[in-house]
Amino acid sequence: MMKCYDCMEEGKDTEAVAVCIVCGKGLCMDHSKELPLPVSVGNPPNVKHLHNSLPRIMCNYCLSNTIEDGFD
Repeated sequence: MMKCYDCMEEGKDTEAVAVCIVCGKGLCMDHSKELPLPVSVGNPPNVKHLHNSLPRIMCNYCLSNTIEDGFD
């Protein structure tokens, strides 16, 4: 099983439940951050934004080093 990279650095042995979409390291629930990815369909000017978004999982390091305002 894949282990959480951040937990291993802290001396813990925790199974990963996700993978960071930026750096690819395995993450547990405590070290992962889920950001919604808005989904739209159609061509301008007839674009429809869907209610359900796609999840993006990032580690805290990658999240703090990206343009966080673009993910709101």
